[in-house]
Amino acid sequence: MDSPDRHHSGQSGSPNAIVLKAERLVKVFGQKGKTPVTALHEISLEVAGGGVTGLVGPDGAGKTTLLRLAAGLLLPSSGSISVLGLDATRQAIAIQSRVGYMPQQFGLYQELSVRENLDLYADLQGVPALQRPERYEKLLHMTGLAEFTGRRAGQLSGGMKQKLGLACSLIKAPQMLLLDEPTVGVDPVSRRELWDIVNQLVRDEGIGVLMSTSYLDEADRCDRVVVLHEGRILAQGEPKFFRETLRGRVFTFAPAPGRGARFLQGKLSGTAGVVDATIRSGRVRCVFDAVPSSPDGLVSCEDCLDIKAVEPNFEDAFMAMLPHQELPVTPRALHAEEGAEQEITVQARGLKKVFGDFEAVKGISFEVARGKIFGLLGPNGAGKTTTFRMLCGLTGVSDGEVLVAGKDLRRSRARARQRLGYMAQIFSLYRQLSVLANLEFFGRAYGLHGRKLAERIDWALDEFDLRTRQDVQAGDLPGGYRQRLAMAVALLHEPAILFLDEPTSGADPLARREFWLRINGFSQQGVTVVVTTHFMEEAEYCDTLLIMSRGAELAQGTPEEIRNLVRSHANPEPTVEDAFIALAEGEIPGQLIPNGGRP
Repeated sequence: MDSPDRHHSGQSGSPNAIVLKAERLVKVFGQKGKTPVTALHEISLEVAGGGVTGLVGPDGAGKTTLLRLAAGLLLPSSGSISVLGLDATRQAIAIQSRVGYMPQQFGLYQELSVRENLDLYADLQGVPALQRPERYEKLLHMTGLAEFTGRRAGQLSGGMKQKLGLACSLIKAPQMLLLDEPTVGVDPVSRRELWDIVNQLVRDEGIGVLMSTSYLDEADRCDRVVVLHEGRILAQGEPKFFRETLRGRVFTFAPAPGRGARFLQGKLSGTAGVVDATIRSGRVRCVFDAVPSSPDGLVSCEDCLDIKAVEPNFEDAFMAMLPHQELPVTPRALHAEEGAEQEITVQARGLKKVFGDFEAVKGISFEVARGKIFGLLGPNGAGKTTTFRMLCGLTGVSDGEVLVAGKDLRRSRARARQRLGYMAQIFSLYRQLSVLANLEFFGRAYGLHGRKLAERIDWALDEFDLRTRQDVQAGDLPGGYRQRLAMAVALLHEPAILFLDEPTSGADPLARREFWLRINGFSQQGVTVVVTTHFMEEAEYCDTLLIMSRGAELAQGTPEEIRNLVRSHANPEPTVEDAFIALAEGEIPGQLIPNGGRP
């Protein structure tokens, strides 16, 4: 799947010049006593200047390895890779002086200010002192950091940190830019701002950009896309060529009243001929393995209101292209306490958090019923994490009431936490311990012993498909399996409430789908879920959403109620992301949201 190209080789970032070329590139990682792992298998590709080439693929596809080879940080096992006309094996230092490289975990110095970080990277890259003021002014204006030069990097929001990292990688006006997941973990507003910066660089300076991403909607913004899977290129070409292959194979199903999109998705997932089923704008979007003769025969009229053929996007094509994998069904044998269906298990009233003279959370209120999924959304720096930590009992409450599983967190924090499961944004298990050892350690920490502990570990190994990896060190697991282990640990003691902080940040699309199918199953069995996420399409899986900004509530309601805030003739089918951006940027006045969106 490749569109015809007419590029010419060159050493500059001028439009159409080839700035990166790989031929039969192979990279093998091997350690003494361990089986060698081939990360890249004879990769051949070209990247042109004056545009953005996107790298997409599941965990372990080889995206980061390819970028590190291009940056001259790794040596190929065989084959060749040249950047700006320079051989990456023999001229790595010369390449590094001309290329801007931003890894996933960019090395900002948290105790240094924005200006001091720029000075440090200017020193490291040998930028003359006389050139710095003009370069700094341009970069600070481009990234919107001009008024924050004295602020420590550790005090910046996630989006601002990413923009500072990008500025540091641009200190020496590179001829090519290598970006490894630059938008992971940032909110939609910051993500859009980062893309504006990249597009401005391409437009004004004609540089070539090679960028990996977990957000498949971003692939549609690229000039060209390369799809990697298990170290091999599955396809490459312009996004429109990927979309065309799916014409006539994508439909949306509207759930009947009282059924709900999650219920309908559960019925359609795994149905013969359906290769992908996701929730989008309140409907279930299905991709078929071929043009279906009768999609309306898949569901009954009691479950589905109507079916529409829709235009395919890159994500549809990506999911159809990957080898089919069985996704989990409703989880088995998870204990759910008996009780009234509408029992309130999480309740916050006038919740506040003050740090010195800074009010991080400003009197928010909400409640979550048993078995419901509650989404906490907001721009970076909105106060989500602080709110989340108060709900989990990880930080104290300055004012207001918090009841979790019937316990007052301000008075009985330890007792309340016994009923909670917690999955942190950053993988926080013991990397040097095996999967089994982690389960045993945390099981005992949760008070499980003997037969009960053995039963729960057996359940976790089977439920999350970890049995064949039980002796693997947690740090050596692929990203998707680390996520499974973290969730298994959080659920080991059968909690009534599950707190998930950015659980799919950095996860590939397959892992995200698997994750949400599991969460949907657990909620059906009575587990209450509170989740923060920056993937706005994931908000569709929630029963209720709370959108925050600067510590205050902007809106609260069902995904449909949130979408309706921006529904118009110009945008008749808005997404939650459309509403999120309008709210975050103040395009919707607060008085237009009666009672914060609550019924």
